[in-house]
Amino acid sequence: MSGNPSRTRQFGSSPQKHGQKRGGRPPASTALIVFAKAPVAGQVKTRLCPPLTPDEAASLHGSLVLDLLDRCQSLKGCDAIVAGAPSQNHPFFGAMKTRFKIPIWDQVGDDLGARMAHAFQAALGSSYHSVLIVGTDIPGISVSLITTAFKSLQDHDIVLGPTVDGGYYLIGLRTPVPELFENIPWSTDQVFSLTEEKIKALGLTLTVLPMLRDLDTVDDLQVFIQDSQDRKNQVFSNRTKNVLQELAKRVATRE
Repeated sequence: MSGNPSRTRQFGSSPQKHGQKRGGRPPASTALIVFAKAPVAGQVKTRLCPPLTPDEAASLHGSLVLDLLDRCQSLKGCDAIVAGAPSQNHPFFGAMKTRFKIPIWDQVGDDLGARMAHAFQAALGSSYHSVLIVGTDIPGISVSLITTAFKSLQDHDIVLGPTVDGGYYLIGLRTPVPELFENIPWSTDQVFSLTEEKIKALGLTLTVLPMLRDLDTVDDLQVFIQDSQDRKNQVFSNRTKNVLQELAKRVATRE
């Protein structure tokens, strides 16, 4: 999960409109909100620099965003939405809107928790019955995993996808639960465990998805570069495989 807008903003389009019929198709009852930063050098994947340059880190980040939005295209009965930072007006999000025909919202709030709480409130306050929020730095997120998450919300209140570093890459709700996002030390190894404790304290039911690794640190980068060299590995798109392998070559020449 990412994004750090300098001030609060309103969503760029009305959430209620997303539930209306589109081109004769029935309205979607579920929404996948992708929290994404624009790939601006020096503002994304900064913990990978060095060994990467800011431009290389931004290129890698952009590739991961494109991968996830590509996968969203095959989701059935679900609206995909991008919650972008620093602003929906950034040229990158304009290109994503044109390329994927996807609505772009601004992230609203002073920290990640406030922004996710606001996004859930906006989406679940319209026509959607179930909403997932996902980050863009998890190469292992697949359509089947997203589908499983939505199915779990049919008989559970909340779904979480934990990360190796103690956070989570996905959270899904059927009703807004703002308490889940309050007093959480974001970007620490306590995020998942504290959220799980809050869910239990509130008496809500939870499904936990398989644990995945996000791409935040140099150690993560090394793992993913190694994985990208396995031809049988289907986690990565060819685009991201090429980016990772090119970065590996560049880093090797600097050592």
